[in-house]
Amino acid sequence: MTHRIRRVVVLGAGTMGAAIAAHCANAGLEVDLLDIAPDDGEDENAVVRAGFDRMKKARPAALMSERAADRISLGNFDDDLERVAEADWVLEAILERLEPKRELMQRVEGIAKENAIISSNTSGIPLHEIAAGRSEKFRRRFLGTHFFNPPRYLKLLEIIPTEDTDPGVIELVRDFGERVLGKGGVIAKDTPNFIGNRLGSFTGMQSVTYALENGYGIEEVDVITGPLIGHPRTATFRLNDQVGLDIAVGVAENLIEAAPEDESLEEMKPHPRLKKMLEKNLLGNKTGAGFYKRDKRDGKTVFDVLNLETFEHEPAQNPEIPIARAAQEQGDLGARLRFLIEKADEDRHARFIRDTLLPYMAYAARRVPEISDTLEDVDHALEWGFGHQTGPFRTWNLLGVGETAEKMEAMGIEVAPWVNDMLEAGNEGFYKRERDRELAYSPVHKDYEPVREDPMVISLDRLRDAGKEISRNDSASLLDLGDGVLCLEFHTKGNSIDAAIVEMGYEALRRLEDEDWAGLVIGNGGRNFSVGANLGEVARAASDGKLDEIGERVAALQDLLMGFRFAPKPVVAAPRGQTLGGGLEVCLHADRVVAAGETYMGLVEAGVGLIPAGGGTKELARRLVSGPLGITPDATPLPFVQKAFEIIAMARTSSSALEAQELGFLDEDDRVVMNADHLLSAARREVLDLADGYTPPERGKNVYAAAKTARAALEIQVKTLQWGGYASEYDGVIAGHTARILTGGELSLPQWVTEEYLLKLEREAFMDLLENEQTHERISHMLETGKPLRN
Repeated sequence: MTHRIRRVVVLGAGTMGAAIAAHCANAGLEVDLLDIAPDDGEDENAVVRAGFDRMKKARPAALMSERAADRISLGNFDDDLERVAEADWVLEAILERLEPKRELMQRVEGIAKENAIISSNTSGIPLHEIAAGRSEKFRRRFLGTHFFNPPRYLKLLEIIPTEDTDPGVIELVRDFGERVLGKGGVIAKDTPNFIGNRLGSFTGMQSVTYALENGYGIEEVDVITGPLIGHPRTATFRLNDQVGLDIAVGVAENLIEAAPEDESLEEMKPHPRLKKMLEKNLLGNKTGAGFYKRDKRDGKTVFDVLNLETFEHEPAQNPEIPIARAAQEQGDLGARLRFLIEKADEDRHARFIRDTLLPYMAYAARRVPEISDTLEDVDHALEWGFGHQTGPFRTWNLLGVGETAEKMEAMGIEVAPWVNDMLEAGNEGFYKRERDRELAYSPVHKDYEPVREDPMVISLDRLRDAGKEISRNDSASLLDLGDGVLCLEFHTKGNSIDAAIVEMGYEALRRLEDEDWAGLVIGNGGRNFSVGANLGEVARAASDGKLDEIGERVAALQDLLMGFRFAPKPVVAAPRGQTLGGGLEVCLHADRVVAAGETYMGLVEAGVGLIPAGGGTKELARRLVSGPLGITPDATPLPFVQKAFEIIAMARTSSSALEAQELGFLDEDDRVVMNADHLLSAARREVLDLADGYTPPERGKNVYAAAKTARAALEIQVKTLQWGGYASEYDGVIAGHTARILTGGELSLPQWVTEEYLLKLEREAFMDLLENEQTHERISHMLETGKPLRN
């Protein structure tokens, strides 16, 4: 089916409908958000406007930029349903009741254009029942598209076809979800609660019941069921607070009613104490208290913990769990889990992991192929929807399928017949590799089949395994991305920039001189592009009195980044996640940036008592001041200088790539990619597009220095903040250096200067601040606590 989706109509402006509309707007789509007209009152759009306004205030933010809201048009079902005729995709997200959904679908069918995709975001109502009574043409383009909340941040998109859905529609929606919305699509069957909530309800209720029946405390369970076992920090009880206990209990109860044939219903029944919490309105974050309650004590934020006997909150105990510490020392996730399972008979906390993890994995196996035909879709549903490092089958694979199945049977846990059949046929695991392909066992076809691969994903580890790593040191690597494109990969902790990364950067520049290479991508597969300079390295050198060595390193970084800026071949940066300090400076010196939507950019050096000295201050002067003045020479420079100054002095950080564009960190030629997994592929393509006829930028006097008058205005602004108690005395010292650099140092008259001129001012300011004890205090505080100090 050939069809492009540019315009979306979302029907229903509740929590999910409005958030889905917001995410479509984030992706650049035009969106109509419609809801019912109120029975009384003059404002026909009162209901939809209320939902829209709630969405704009949501935290975490549903919109990547306030400007994205301009792409959303509001309306109501009475006056504006005709807008459906212009939509390429109509998504229903009204209340979870069958008859209203059916009635709305009947109206939609009479309006929608013939090739429009029509879907429902229902979380549990059978899709075939919603489509009942509709024409064959309607049913062929109708399916479920179940987003997880919040849609902007959770990658999972469950795609639920009915028996009538056109396979072309299924693939189109999956491809659109991945490429445009940045989602990970899994194909689920039209069964109660689909994949994610079916398995999530089981493990959520079973774990809580096991804890409450066996005397485990809330805090200790959350210590052992978070990152230790590859789950998010929300672990077990914090997750219920985040989701809302009423939602978690409601989903479980709906499942019990909708799937009476499920053999594990008893384990899904909400514990009586959860019902008691519902009666007391202890629902979690939404009511201010649940298993935890946020409070203030002695001027500090604390999280008190619910006593499940008295239902009163008490100060947290922060229990020590020795087995957790011992497990962490084992290494990777597989090693940690195997260690815990082995210790289950002698340690109660390890026993909790065994007695909740094994039933969950076995339950997942018993639900296949009922809920999905493929193991990878089940795994991805838990990985992308719940933030698990590995889904149930990949986790089971880490433990050893055969020996774990034996443990399950010894514990009286039912193992799915197809698992035993697989093992008896001599197959050892659910997944295996053959040559360069990953295969997964198919319970349907009783054989291994290739795992679906997204052609837009480039795995640096796979390239490494294929011998494509050209050079490597402890901190960075150079790899061949194919098509003559080189990749500079950071792989330090947090991808922080150290001397070894700079060294590898110089090697990349030398290789770009070779005609075999078309250009360079700077990117990696980490959660964060780079958190900035290696502060520990700076602190050690400073404490040892090696200031000259630090000065040389600053100069080397500046020279490297200028090398990227004026390289003979195009350089493209591919940031994602935290892109701070030196990480952002790398991007600012690239020809082009291809950024993930969730990229958080900022020059945050003021928080550690320094200024951006890798060219960041210079680049904001070049981009935010020189650009406008180059176009309009008679313009007053001060507003542009002030914007650059405030961004640096206040360490402003974007909450997304769209906001980074507004701050000036990205320009109009830079690209935003919603799917972070597609970054390297998109960046490679960008290099190739730039390579044909590429010429580097010209050097010269291309930075406007506004001189002493502008500098004085900035210094008065700082003094005003200090007098008002908004900035400390030392904040003023740092800001004074920033103002001096941005305006050209001691220049008495405005003039155009070279980039190298401002770089020299950056180095001088950086070294001057580094000799100050208050800067050392800020660096030490950041290293110890991860938070800035305002001294």
